[in-house]
Parts: sequence; C-alpha cells; structure tokens
Amino acid sequence: MKIIDLSKPIQYNASDPWFMKVKIKRKPHHKSRLLIRLLGLPLKLFPKQFSGWADDTIQKMGVHATTHIDAPWHYAPTCAGQPAKTIDQVPLDWCYGPGLVIDMKHKADFDPITIADIESFLNREQLSVQPGMIVLIKTGRDQFNGTKDFHKKGTGMSAEATRWLIEKGIKVMGIDQWGWDLPLPYLIQKAKETGNAELFWEAHLVGRDLEYCHMEQLVNLDALPYSGFDIAVFPLKIVGASAAPARVVAMMHEKTTI
Repeated sequence: MKIIDLSKPIQYNASDPWFMKVKIKRKPHHKSRLLIRLLGLPLKLFPKQFSGWADDTIQKMGVHATTHIDAPWHYAPTCAGQPAKTIDQVPLDWCYGPGLVIDMKHKADFDPITIADIESFLNREQLSVQPGMIVLIKTGRDQFNGTKDFHKKGTGMSAEATRWLIEKGIKVMGIDQWGWDLPLPYLIQKAKETGNAELFWEAHLVGRDLEYCHMEQLVNLDALPYSGFDIAVFPLKIVGASAAPARVVAMMHEKTTI
C-alpha cells in the first residue's frame, strides 16, 4: 500500500495573511535540563549522554489556518433545526472511506463549479458518486499555497453542487484551494457591487439545512488517480471547535495506477 500525504506543512510563513499566520516556539534540548534540576534531579544523576529533550509550543494557529476539516457548527449554530455538531462530535466513520477525485482544474478563477460540471466529468471518466465516499475537488490552486494571494485565487463550489453531493450520500468532501466557496475577497466585492446578500458564502450555508463537513487547503491531489484509493481525515479532538487541523492521507492499493 502506498500512502500519499494531502496535508500542507504546519509552519510559519511570512507571506500568509494575518488570519492564517502560524507561530511555533521551539525549546532546544538543553532547556529541559534546567527544568529537571528544578524538579529535584541532581545533575550527577542525569543519564550519560543526556542532552535533554526538545519541546515546542504552538503559540498561534487558528483551526482554519492550515489543512483542516470544518464541522457543521462552522456554518451555523443549527442544522435542520437541531444543534449543529462541533468538530469533536463529528462521527469518525465519516472520516474514513473510499476516495473520489473530481477534476476541476480547467475552471477559471471566480467561475463556480456547478452540478453540470461535476456530471460532465463523471460521465466522461465513467465514474459515479456513491454514499460514504470522500469526494475531493481538484482545482490545482494548491500551487499558490504559501503565497500572499492564496486566499484570493480559485474557483469554488456552488450551493447547488454542494447540495447535490450531500444528497448523493457524501458526508465529507474537500478542496485544494483556500476555501470551499469562491474566494472570500471576491465574494465580498461582488456582494457590495450588486447588493445581493445571497452571493456571500452560498456553499458553506448549505450546511444550515443539510449536514456535512468539508476540508480546505488540501495539497497534492495531482498524485492521486480519480478513484481506487481510500481517504483518512481524522481531525484533532478539540472540544466545541468549529474545525480542526487534520493529517489527510490517501491510501492507494498497489494495483492502482494513475
């Protein structure tokens, strides 16, 4: 079995906007020697060749700052009239299953992905969406990861296409760009220009009525075939959170070829 990492590195990047900044404080090995002495272990009783242990502290990292999975709570406080699930309440059996890549790299920036786009791809590749699959939307915008314009570029899922996938039995889906919808700065601009309040965050807001989760900021989807692999996307169990970072991986069977 071949395992392919679909998660971006968690690290400080000067080009990230403020809402994506990650800050990690490193503690070198020798610092822990002082701690052990303060806890009462004499220096002469330290193990030979003991240089101490390294340690790190995440000083700043939003739950949406890197590769992550959004919980229903992120979209609205309720879903279909019931309290929406926070990330620690998302069933783990949603987070593992057969994967399906839907290739939308041809879509231009700010051109939403429609049901017709998805159906055309599936018909051309003789694929189908089955309940329990984890569907990955490939846009190719992961190439801008780490650049200052990452959150400004991309296509995005329409509300109709998102609803269509959920109604096909898909609980978890993901995308390899900054967000699930069209880029946020673009949506803000168009809403202000048109005065149309329905333009903003339309795909996310499907989650007010239909329960689902989506992943954002995936990477490396070009390394996958369209089908024939499994996906694992287990979020950190952060109680009450709207999302959590996740190490998303694809597991390819040995006979699968790209």
